[in-house]
Amino acid sequence: MIGTGLKRWVVAGALLCIPAQPAWAQVIEARFGRFWDSPGWTIYQLGVSHSLTGAIGVQLYGDFAHRFGTAEGGLAGIGADFTAFRRASGGPYLIAGLSGGMGSENTSSFSDPWGSWSAGVGYDLFPLSVLSLGAEGRWRELSLGGHDGYQLAIGAAIHLGGSAPPVSSPTPRPQATAVPLEAQSAPLTLADSVVATAMQAMGRPYEYGGTGENGDGFDCSGLIQYAYSKHGISLPRQSTDQAKQGVKVERSVSKLRPGDLLTFSNHGGRVTHVGLYMGGGRFVHSATRGVQVSNLSADDPYGRWWYTRWVGVRRIIH
Repeated sequence: MIGTGLKRWVVAGALLCIPAQPAWAQVIEARFGRFWDSPGWTIYQLGVSHSLTGAIGVQLYGDFAHRFGTAEGGLAGIGADFTAFRRASGGPYLIAGLSGGMGSENTSSFSDPWGSWSAGVGYDLFPLSVLSLGAEGRWRELSLGGHDGYQLAIGAAIHLGGSAPPVSSPTPRPQATAVPLEAQSAPLTLADSVVATAMQAMGRPYEYGGTGENGDGFDCSGLIQYAYSKHGISLPRQSTDQAKQGVKVERSVSKLRPGDLLTFSNHGGRVTHVGLYMGGGRFVHSATRGVQVSNLSADDPYGRWWYTRWVGVRRIIH
């Protein structure tokens, strides 16, 4: 990657992921690494990652490299990494990247342009719900000096994901057969059935990009898409697109019906979270603590957080 034409290895240090506003699913990543190549390089990276779809993610980053020891030489630039099939529950994924900037192999002048591409595979382990360990192996080609070789990266990540407030009050877990209050004394309507399907996912963990496949967790829009799809209604994958479906309804609790799609925004801009109205002033959604039920109320301590960020209603089932 950097240095001689021999095959080389890079070991990256701790990787810190911190959700960034307004969408908690977005993360800030910091990396420290070294490239052992006579006499070797020290690498620093800082970037922002975001999910493009349920399967594809991107990280935009800036990086700086300098020789350690007494030798001179350094690189500075920006890059983008694309990942495929990287899941919050861990496991293998694909990765490819492009980067470029200015630098020099043997001086500190940063006078020569450089570019690089890389591609390989990675694997994440999740020993705890908020901590992951991982490794990446790539083939990389660097234009500066015409070098190419293998790159190996290892690291750790802290996950705080989920469009939710930092502190929430516990919500009692309803029975798996729970249905909206309005439907308990009447046959289930289509809307009630959609809500009941979402309720059956209670307790599943929040998973960035999760759609509930193979019993895994959900992100907010993944839960909504899942609940509706089980009853033959197709919705887009992203919350911003879901917020354009159906018919607009007045933003008033008294006007809501079970099955209505609730949309939320941290700063009143684009939609960053969605939930499914159950009836009785409650809605089911997937947030930091997983699939849960929350109150849509200005008088409830936890519900107030959501109530102040509630921006719209879409009625999917008329």
